Amino acid sequence: MKQLYEGKAKKLFETESPDVLLMEFKDDATAFDGKKKAQFADKGRLNKALSLLLLRLLEREGIRTHLVEDRDETRMLVRHVEIIPIEVVVRNIAAGSLCRRTPLEEGSELRQPMVEYFYKDDALGDPMITEEHIRELDLASPEEVNLLKAEALRINALLRDFFMKGGMRLVDFKLEFGRLADGSVVLADEITPDTCRLWDAETGRKLDKDRFRRDLGDVMEAYAEVLRRAEGAVGH
Repeated sequence: MKQLYEGKAKKLFETESPDVLLMEFKDDATAFDGKKKAQFADKGRLNKALSLLLLRLLEREGIRTHLVEDRDETRMLVRHVEIIPIEVVVRNIAAGSLCRRTPLEEGSELRQPMVEYFYKDDALGDPMITEEHIRELDLASPEEVNLLKAEALRINALLRDFFMKGGMRLVDFKLEFGRLADGSVVLADEITPDTCRLWDAETGRKLDKDRFRRDLGDVMEAYAEVLRRAEGAVGH
Protein backbone atom coordinates (compact mmCIF):
# COMPACT_ATOMS: atom_id res chain seq x y z
CA MET A 1 0.00 0.00 0.00
CA LYS A 2 1.23 3.46 -0.87
CA GLN A 3 1.78 5.77 2.09
CA LEU A 4 0.00 9.07 1.55
CA TYR A 5 0.85 10.89 4.77
CA GLU A 6 2.91 10.62 7.93
CA GLY A 7 2.21 12.89 10.87
CA LYS A 8 3.52 13.03 14.42
CA ALA A 9 1.34 10.17 15.66
CA LYS A 10 -0.19 8.45 12.61
CA LYS A 11 0.35 7.27 9.04
CA LEU A 12 -2.23 7.07 6.25
CA PHE A 13 -2.12 4.56 3.40
CA GLU A 14 -4.10 4.05 0.22
CA THR A 15 -6.42 1.03 -0.04
CA GLU A 16 -8.14 -0.62 -2.96
CA SER A 17 -10.93 1.98 -2.58
CA PRO A 18 -10.16 5.64 -3.37
CA ASP A 19 -12.71 6.68 -0.72
CA VAL A 20 -11.13 4.66 2.11
CA LEU A 21 -7.72 4.97 3.76
CA LEU A 22 -5.84 2.83 6.27
CA MET A 23 -4.87 4.79 9.39
CA GLU A 24 -1.97 3.45 11.45
CA PHE A 25 -1.23 4.72 14.96
CA LYS A 26 2.47 5.12 15.75
CA ASP A 27 4.40 4.65 19.00
CA ASP A 28 5.94 8.13 18.59
CA ALA A 29 5.22 10.92 21.06
CA THR A 30 5.86 14.60 20.41
CA ALA A 31 5.27 17.83 22.31
CA PHE A 32 5.94 21.54 21.92
CA ASP A 33 5.45 21.55 18.13
CA GLY A 34 7.71 18.54 17.72
CA LYS A 35 10.62 19.93 19.73
CA LYS A 36 10.30 17.12 22.31
CA LYS A 37 10.19 13.58 20.95
CA ALA A 38 10.15 10.04 22.31
CA GLN A 39 8.86 6.57 21.54
CA PHE A 40 6.73 4.48 23.86
CA ALA A 41 6.12 0.80 23.23
CA ASP A 42 2.39 0.03 22.94
CA LYS A 43 1.33 3.67 22.51
CA GLY A 44 -0.05 3.06 19.02
CA ARG A 45 -2.14 0.12 20.19
CA LEU A 46 -3.55 1.96 23.21
CA ASN A 47 -4.41 5.10 21.23
CA LYS A 48 -6.01 3.17 18.40
CA ALA A 49 -8.14 1.12 20.81
CA LEU A 50 -9.39 4.19 22.68
CA SER A 51 -10.00 6.22 19.52
CA LEU A 52 -11.98 3.32 18.01
CA LEU A 53 -14.06 2.99 21.19
CA LEU A 54 -14.84 6.72 21.32
CA LEU A 55 -15.59 7.09 17.60
CA ARG A 56 -18.01 4.16 17.83
CA LEU A 57 -19.62 5.75 20.89
CA LEU A 58 -20.08 9.05 19.07
CA GLU A 59 -21.44 7.32 15.95
CA ARG A 60 -24.09 5.63 18.11
CA GLU A 61 -25.08 9.07 19.37
CA GLY A 62 -25.54 10.46 15.85
CA ILE A 63 -22.14 12.15 15.36
CA ARG A 64 -20.84 11.49 11.85
CA THR A 65 -17.18 10.44 11.83
CA HIS A 66 -14.62 9.19 9.33
CA LEU A 67 -14.58 5.71 10.90
CA VAL A 68 -15.24 2.79 8.55
CA GLU A 69 -14.13 -0.28 10.51
CA ASP A 70 -11.47 -1.81 12.70
CA ARG A 71 -8.53 -3.57 11.03
CA ASP A 72 -5.99 -4.75 13.65
CA GLU A 73 -4.23 -3.71 16.86
CA THR A 74 -2.80 -0.44 15.52
CA ARG A 75 -4.83 0.23 12.36
CA MET A 76 -8.36 1.15 11.29
CA LEU A 77 -10.06 1.99 8.02
CA VAL A 78 -11.32 5.56 7.67
CA ARG A 79 -13.05 7.60 5.03
CA HIS A 80 -10.84 9.72 2.78
CA VAL A 81 -11.50 13.33 3.80
CA GLU A 82 -10.07 16.73 3.02
CA ILE A 83 -9.00 17.91 6.46
CA ILE A 84 -10.23 21.39 7.33
CA PRO A 85 -7.06 23.16 8.59
CA ILE A 86 -8.64 24.23 11.86
CA GLU A 87 -8.09 22.61 15.24
CA VAL A 88 -11.25 23.02 17.32
CA VAL A 89 -10.44 23.04 21.04
CA VAL A 90 -13.15 22.70 23.68
CA ARG A 91 -12.28 23.61 27.26
CA ASN A 92 -14.17 22.78 30.46
CA ILE A 93 -11.42 23.50 32.98
CA ALA A 94 -8.57 25.98 32.70
CA ALA A 95 -5.27 24.33 31.73
CA GLY A 96 -2.44 24.55 29.22
CA SER A 97 -2.23 27.57 26.93
CA LEU A 98 -5.42 29.08 28.35
CA CYS A 99 -3.59 29.61 31.64
CA ARG A 100 -0.58 31.07 29.84
CA ARG A 101 -2.77 33.54 27.93
CA THR A 102 -5.08 34.60 30.76
CA PRO A 103 -5.03 35.06 34.55
CA LEU A 104 -7.06 31.86 34.97
CA GLU A 105 -5.38 29.36 37.26
CA GLU A 106 -4.98 25.71 36.29
CA GLY A 107 -7.94 23.72 37.53
CA SER A 108 -10.42 26.63 37.49
CA GLU A 109 -13.83 25.38 36.36
CA LEU A 110 -15.09 27.44 33.44
CA ARG A 111 -18.61 28.87 33.70
CA GLN A 112 -19.51 27.15 30.44
CA PRO A 113 -17.57 25.19 27.82
CA MET A 114 -15.24 27.39 25.78
CA VAL A 115 -14.54 26.80 22.08
CA GLU A 116 -11.31 28.05 20.50
CA TYR A 117 -9.88 27.71 16.98
CA PHE A 118 -6.26 27.16 15.98
CA TYR A 119 -4.83 27.31 12.45
CA LYS A 120 -3.16 24.00 11.50
CA ASP A 121 0.23 25.24 10.29
CA ASP A 122 3.41 23.87 11.85
CA ALA A 123 5.53 26.66 10.37
CA LEU A 124 3.42 29.24 12.22
CA GLY A 125 3.17 27.20 15.41
CA ASP A 126 -0.56 26.47 15.02
CA PRO A 127 -1.66 29.98 16.13
CA MET A 128 -4.99 30.73 17.74
CA ILE A 129 -7.43 32.32 15.27
CA THR A 130 -10.88 33.88 15.32
CA GLU A 131 -13.90 33.35 13.09
CA GLU A 132 -12.83 36.53 11.28
CA HIS A 133 -9.44 34.97 10.51
CA ILE A 134 -11.17 31.82 9.25
CA ARG A 135 -13.31 33.95 6.93
CA GLU A 136 -10.35 36.02 5.68
CA LEU A 137 -8.18 32.94 5.05
CA ASP A 138 -11.12 31.11 3.46
CA LEU A 139 -10.52 28.07 5.65
CA ALA A 140 -14.20 27.22 6.06
CA SER A 141 -17.57 28.72 5.18
CA PRO A 142 -19.66 30.46 7.88
CA GLU A 143 -22.05 27.49 7.76
CA GLU A 144 -19.17 25.07 8.30
CA VAL A 145 -17.84 27.11 11.23
CA ASN A 146 -21.28 27.01 12.85
CA LEU A 147 -21.36 23.24 12.31
CA LEU A 148 -17.86 22.76 13.76
CA LYS A 149 -18.79 24.64 16.91
CA ALA A 150 -22.14 22.91 17.34
CA GLU A 151 -20.67 19.45 16.79
CA ALA A 152 -17.74 20.17 19.11
CA LEU A 153 -20.11 21.18 21.91
CA ARG A 154 -22.29 18.09 21.32
CA ILE A 155 -19.21 15.87 21.43
CA ASN A 156 -18.04 17.63 24.59
CA ALA A 157 -21.34 16.98 26.36
CA LEU A 158 -21.27 13.30 25.39
CA LEU A 159 -17.62 12.73 26.29
CA ARG A 160 -17.79 14.63 29.60
CA ASP A 161 -20.56 12.34 30.79
CA PHE A 162 -18.85 9.25 29.41
CA PHE A 163 -15.45 9.92 30.98
CA MET A 164 -17.04 10.81 34.32
CA LYS A 165 -18.53 7.30 34.38
CA GLY A 166 -14.92 6.14 34.38
CA GLY A 167 -13.96 8.54 37.16
CA MET A 168 -12.21 11.01 34.83
CA ARG A 169 -12.76 14.72 34.25
CA LEU A 170 -12.52 15.90 30.64
CA VAL A 171 -10.48 19.08 31.05
CA ASP A 172 -10.12 20.01 27.37
CA PHE A 173 -9.61 18.35 24.01
CA LYS A 174 -8.81 18.99 20.35
CA LEU A 175 -10.95 17.92 17.41
CA GLU A 176 -10.34 17.95 13.67
CA PHE A 177 -12.97 17.72 10.96
CA GLY A 178 -12.82 16.86 7.28
CA ARG A 179 -14.92 17.14 4.14
CA LEU A 180 -16.10 14.04 2.30
CA ALA A 181 -16.23 13.97 -1.51
CA ASP A 182 -19.81 15.27 -1.40
CA GLY A 183 -18.74 18.28 0.72
CA SER A 184 -20.36 17.10 3.94
CA VAL A 185 -18.31 17.54 7.10
CA VAL A 186 -17.46 14.69 9.50
CA LEU A 187 -15.33 14.28 12.61
CA ALA A 188 -11.85 13.01 11.65
CA ASP A 189 -8.43 12.31 13.20
CA GLU A 190 -8.36 10.73 16.68
CA ILE A 191 -9.57 11.13 20.27
CA THR A 192 -6.85 9.91 22.64
CA PRO A 193 -4.80 11.07 25.65
CA ASP A 194 -2.62 12.78 23.02
CA THR A 195 -5.52 15.10 22.13
CA CYS A 196 -7.44 15.26 25.45
CA ARG A 197 -6.58 16.36 28.95
CA LEU A 198 -8.06 13.88 31.41
CA TRP A 199 -7.73 14.10 35.18
CA ASP A 200 -8.72 11.59 37.83
CA ALA A 201 -12.01 12.90 39.22
CA GLU A 202 -10.98 12.41 42.84
CA THR A 203 -7.25 13.06 42.98
CA GLY A 204 -6.71 15.32 39.97
CA ARG A 205 -3.92 13.02 38.75
CA LYS A 206 -3.09 13.71 35.11
CA LEU A 207 -3.83 10.79 32.78
CA ASP A 208 -2.80 12.29 29.43
CA LYS A 209 0.10 13.65 27.37
CA ASP A 210 0.90 16.22 30.05
CA ARG A 211 2.69 13.35 31.79
CA PHE A 212 5.10 13.39 28.81
CA ARG A 213 5.16 17.19 28.40
CA ARG A 214 5.98 17.72 32.09
CA ASP A 215 8.22 14.69 32.62
CA LEU A 216 5.83 13.24 35.21
CA GLY A 217 6.62 9.65 34.27
CA ASP A 218 4.30 6.63 33.95
CA VAL A 219 3.08 7.88 30.56
CA MET A 220 1.95 4.54 29.13
CA GLU A 221 0.59 3.42 32.48
CA ALA A 222 -1.71 6.45 32.41
CA TYR A 223 -2.77 5.79 28.80
CA ALA A 224 -3.52 2.16 29.67
CA GLU A 225 -5.56 3.28 32.67
CA VAL A 226 -7.63 5.63 30.51
CA LEU A 227 -8.41 2.77 28.12
CA ARG A 228 -9.25 0.41 30.96
CA ARG A 229 -11.60 2.92 32.58
CA ALA A 230 -13.20 3.79 29.23
CA GLU A 231 -13.84 0.13 28.46
CA GLY A 232 -15.40 -0.22 31.91
CA ALA A 233 -17.64 2.81 31.31
CA VAL A 234 -19.15 1.36 28.11
CA GLY A 235 -22.72 0.31 28.75
CA HIS A 236 -22.96 2.03 32.14
